[in-house]
Amino acid sequence: MNDRLRQTLRLFDQYNGADPNLFSWDGQTCPQELFLAEKLHEWVVKLAPDASEPLILASKCQHIGRWEITRDSYPEGRIGYLSWRKALMRHHAGIAQRIIKDAGYPDSVAERVTAILMKQGIKQDADVQAMENALCLVFLQYQYEAFHPAHGEKIVEILRKSLLKMDSAGHRQALTLPYSPAGMAYLKQALAALEAGG
Repeated sequence: MNDRLRQTLRLFDQYNGADPNLFSWDGQTCPQELFLAEKLHEWVVKLAPDASEPLILASKCQHIGRWEITRDSYPEGRIGYLSWRKALMRHHAGIAQRIIKDAGYPDSVAERVTAILMKQGIKQDADVQAMENALCLVFLQYQYEAFHPAHGEKIVEILRKSLLKMDSAGHRQALTLPYSPAGMAYLKQALAALEAGG
């Protein structure tokens, strides 16, 4: 890892370290987006050991500054949700571009990182697919067990939509993670629905 890359990743960590929302795991608590960005980075490197520099950069800033645009700042319902998600993607990309350019990277690198953050070319672009697999795996490993009890019958469909974004390599990794019996059952139902084309 070169010095410029190392320094840029530190700048991303500093920014995410300002997240007022806290995340606890294994008895330790830290700013939520700092924790999730580190775990996303770990998964990206595991899934793509020869990851390009733009992909490594993107792995630490996919959700940078997420807390700065809250869900309740947009209307309830699906349209409001989708508008919020689009605004967040633009927000993450804007922050990332500023930091990357300030670090001395050429515009081409900033543009490539933005394409990954905006998920342009999913299922076609290997970097974007690695990121999507990693995002889903972070959710499954660190957030899913706390998430599914509150979503009852909807959880299988939520999982199916997430799994649809992954590829077969991502699905294989998902099945290696530790789950509660209920969590594993929901995951297997979602995979079965996906394979059935449902």
